[in-house]
Amino acid sequence: MSYEIERRVALAAVREASRLCRAVQAEISPEVLAKKDKSPVTVADYGSQALIGRILAEAFPGDPLVAEEDAAELRLAGNEAIRDGVIRQVRAIHPEADVESILRAIDHGTAESRADRFWTLDPIDGTKGFLRKEQYAVALALLVDGRVAVAALACPNLPLRADATDPTGTVFLAVRGEGAFAVPLDDPAAPEVRIQVSDTDDSSRARFCESVESGHSAHGDSERIAQRLAITAEPVRMDSQAKYGVVARGQAELYLRLPTRADYREKIWDHAAGTLVIEEAGGTVTDIDGHPLDFSQGRELRGNRGIVASNGRLHAAALAAIAALGL
Repeated sequence: MSYEIERRVALAAVREASRLCRAVQAEISPEVLAKKDKSPVTVADYGSQALIGRILAEAFPGDPLVAEEDAAELRLAGNEAIRDGVIRQVRAIHPEADVESILRAIDHGTAESRADRFWTLDPIDGTKGFLRKEQYAVALALLVDGRVAVAALACPNLPLRADATDPTGTVFLAVRGEGAFAVPLDDPAAPEVRIQVSDTDDSSRARFCESVESGHSAHGDSERIAQRLAITAEPVRMDSQAKYGVVARGQAELYLRLPTRADYREKIWDHAAGTLVIEEAGGTVTDIDGHPLDFSQGRELRGNRGIVASNGRLHAAALAAIAALGL
């Protein structure tokens, strides 16, 4: 089945949302960070979801959207400042949008997942990275019969080339069975570049990619696994699903998200887009027990523990190291 229309719409949606996120991020001052004020990321979260919810509702009115936010808090007295900030940012892109239509677009993401066909969205993945003006992502994926079919992963601060230093912004795109590609975030006319995972099969030469925040993954366990695999390179630490893109284009070989507590289950929107990007680039993604990720169990990966994403060649070794530690 062709998903060309879905692919095109998803790319346009994450590009538009990234435009809003960048505008909000540009207004973050040192004073805001000093006060630990999280209102900018809240505005960007809601605004990003409003824009993508609006686009998907118009393009695919029969498709549910399973997303992180809803507009209930914005409708409450006392939250006018946040709501006004969201409205202002959305209207900077769509001046004709009224308040109620913006709130409805956010609430378009309150659907429950179902097995046949739905979209899932993380409007801003990597909130602390966003506040630090480092890495974050807008992650959108279409799921059909419990499998990711289309992925658009926008990383506004990630250079298009691994060896570049200018944060021009990258969108990673994938359609199941058609490969993975990278395209500049800001240039719709630029050609797409096919990406592939690295061909490293020697674990001693491998590079880890892991979360900046230890609360998201057990860093101590990652160090023990690195020792078992004879990995000596410093881990590549960054926020968000940008890590999936980094592995997919061969900048790192392994991304581990190890459980920090026994009952924790990952949210589907935190991994759907990135999973397909790596798989279509030639890599492998499973849970820490080697099971495929099951996106048909609702809003969480209820049947899975943790995440192991790799270039494929080192996947079995990584799983063996995890098993040997009894994680």
